[in-house]
Amino acid sequence: MFAKPKASSDLPGRPRFDPPRGARPNLRELPGIVGARLVETFRRPYVAPVAALCLFATAVFTFLSLAGDPDAASPSVRVTLNKPAAAAADPHAKPDDSQSGMQSFTLDSLGLFSDTPVDGFNLNDPNAAPVQGTAVITMPGDNGVGAGAAPKFTTSPLTPAPISGLVKTTDTGPLPVIGPNGLTPAAAYARPFKSDGRPMVALVVGGLGLNPATTKEAITNLPPQVTLSFVPYAAGLQNWIDLARANGHEVMIEVPMQPVNFPDNDPGPQTLMANARTDDVISKLNWALSRATGFFAVSNYQGGAFFKDKSGVSTLMQNLKSRGVAFIDDGSAKGLDGAWARASADRIIDNQINATAISAQLGGLEATAKSRGAALGTGFSYPVTLAVAQKWTQQLEAKGIQLAPASAIAHQ
Repeated sequence: MFAKPKASSDLPGRPRFDPPRGARPNLRELPGIVGARLVETFRRPYVAPVAALCLFATAVFTFLSLAGDPDAASPSVRVTLNKPAAAAADPHAKPDDSQSGMQSFTLDSLGLFSDTPVDGFNLNDPNAAPVQGTAVITMPGDNGVGAGAAPKFTTSPLTPAPISGLVKTTDTGPLPVIGPNGLTPAAAYARPFKSDGRPMVALVVGGLGLNPATTKEAITNLPPQVTLSFVPYAAGLQNWIDLARANGHEVMIEVPMQPVNFPDNDPGPQTLMANARTDDVISKLNWALSRATGFFAVSNYQGGAFFKDKSGVSTLMQNLKSRGVAFIDDGSAKGLDGAWARASADRIIDNQINATAISAQLGGLEATAKSRGAALGTGFSYPVTLAVAQKWTQQLEAKGIQLAPASAIAHQ
């Protein structure tokens, strides 16, 4: 009943391949011996089914691994992340450099990263461990926003700034003034434009001058009809404005104004504050206006609290009007009159920073333009904003809409 089973090599009909003890196997017979032993092994009970099951499971796992990753075939870039050491203060820095306020004009100032967890880490947690290691960034293909597409427009440079008679030299820098013949900076530095009777849309892209890459991309990749708005704290501001005008763009200067959540949100030391003294408002405004020449208008950077101060707003508008400078806001100051010319944006196109939402806002601008005759939008110089705007401007001609500079929308 419990007899020892025969060895597989002793079963009937199967030759035994065990060589005699001490004998050296013939190398010519070795492949046949190995093959026979494999066949013999797979003839054993359960060996063949189990091997087949393992092979099938391996194939399924491999397929799911590749099919489950939509970016498996996309090119990748491996980037080493090291937390940089804090920069030492420059003892030779100019006094104005230490009070530049440049740090205020960052993505953090817009509240984009507040309390945002990333893979279990909170970027604002002071006790969090430094982010180190390697990040793999998948580079998508054409995502429908036209990134990397060659610009389809021609440019013609605008008159170099400053134009004689439109600037006054002061201790803080050059200030715009109305020329002796009545020519204003709002008219002289605006991009020439002639309506052809079609609905018009204008677009302002702001926050420029701090990031060289995005600033250059906006200047060179966006059509010259797009108005560019620069931060007064930016280094080399005049060079950026000169380059923008050489590429046909009219430009504006952004004036930082007190937001409703100040001081948690601080736009910098030259911020126009609500309920400030008149001379303080004028002094800080003149500082912003004297950073460069060649702008036709100023725009607001924030200002939810400042715009509620009637006295401060009146001082701002009267000063701009006396200097022949226009004021174009992001929609925060609708209904406020003054300055040499005025316009308020109908939409901020990138309140939600994704291509779908930005495209929807631009579509809303088109609808407003068709119903009202003209529409104005503003946006920040996010890479996705620039990419979507570039493709959008190339489609307007086919839609029967004329792209116009912001100065064409402004009214006296």
